[in-house]
Amino acid sequence: MDRDERLRNRRDFLKVGAAGVAGAVLMPHVLGQESASGAPPVKPGAFPCRVLGRTGLKLPVVSMGVMNADNPNLVRAALDAGIVHLDTAHGYQRGRNEEMIGGVLKGRPRDSFVIGTKVRADGEDRSTGRFTAETRPEPFVEKFELSLKRLGLDHVDIFYLHNVSTREAALFEPLLAAMTRLKEQGKARFLGLSTHRNEPEVIRAAVAGKVLDVVLTAYNFRQPHLADMHAAMAEAAAAGIGLVAMKTQAGAYWDKERQHPINMKAALKWALQNPHVGTAIPGFTTFDQMEEDLAVMADLTLSPKDLDDLKQGEKLGVTGLYCRQCGECVALCRHGLDIPAAMRGYMYAYGYRNLTEARTTVAAAALPAAACGGCDRCTVRCAMGHDVRGRVADIARITAIPEDFLA
Repeated sequence: MDRDERLRNRRDFLKVGAAGVAGAVLMPHVLGQESASGAPPVKPGAFPCRVLGRTGLKLPVVSMGVMNADNPNLVRAALDAGIVHLDTAHGYQRGRNEEMIGGVLKGRPRDSFVIGTKVRADGEDRSTGRFTAETRPEPFVEKFELSLKRLGLDHVDIFYLHNVSTREAALFEPLLAAMTRLKEQGKARFLGLSTHRNEPEVIRAAVAGKVLDVVLTAYNFRQPHLADMHAAMAEAAAAGIGLVAMKTQAGAYWDKERQHPINMKAALKWALQNPHVGTAIPGFTTFDQMEEDLAVMADLTLSPKDLDDLKQGEKLGVTGLYCRQCGECVALCRHGLDIPAAMRGYMYAYGYRNLTEARTTVAAAALPAAACGGCDRCTVRCAMGHDVRGRVADIARITAIPEDFLA
């Protein structure tokens, strides 16, 4: 079957039953029942939806993370199939990601889609995750204005402060004040932050600050701090903050050779068992992956086989590509390398095949040219069991590739 035929037929399998909606309200510790399918299908494309906290936005439980996608036809197909929310960022593909989305959105009714974009502020002390005196709102706002121009919009639905890892950064008043002004000007309907690291701390800070409406958080079955995650997410939901889940696929593969893929549907279903997750943004990059992710909404129930598949890493004796970004390794490293950034770049390169984002992430970590090459022994012990020395030395090479080679 060719791609066009698959697209014509994609609606044939998108039948959302009541069993799938019921499965969505279960938490991971009560999963495992087989789906009680048999309920009459609803209209194709009428996916199960949830309200994103106090924003009132009603979104299908699966949205599209566009970071790794560079095919406008894929984004069009996703919107045509019923996807509503697209997530991007100022820095993705050095701005081309927003430009591509802007082209796709031309001519579409403004109320037919929900756009979220993110801007990372300058002046962060990467060793502490805190902003400094060099962090000024003016360049932050200028980047946001450029994002609007690229998207061809006069406003976005959600504007995020990108990549927050500490309570102090989440509560940094100069940036929150600038974001609030943009909201008052009608350039952003709702405000949020994104977090890959120390997520419970950051989520709780968002609650305490009483400014932000949405938190975009890493959330997946491989996180060792899930009890704290679930508690923080429940607190956020009780405060009216909408939660969007990212990194749900936990690196996509168990190995860098990509011989052992993670069961993507099971991983996505797992994240959606948490009723506090308003929507998830898997980063599909092919039409087949899109169909897989859309099909998840037909029945959100996790089967015993799904749960068993999510334990495949243990059976293979591998640690996977996902790094929890805990940062415990930094204090153990004699050279204080930004290991979390290097590990995230490693995942982008080997799991997502997004070399541009991998290079950008690793370059920002300012690793030495021969990272990990001069130590007689490594003092770092990873909480997830990763070979930190091997991975950092491997991915550090990517900065030797000229940026325009990856454009």
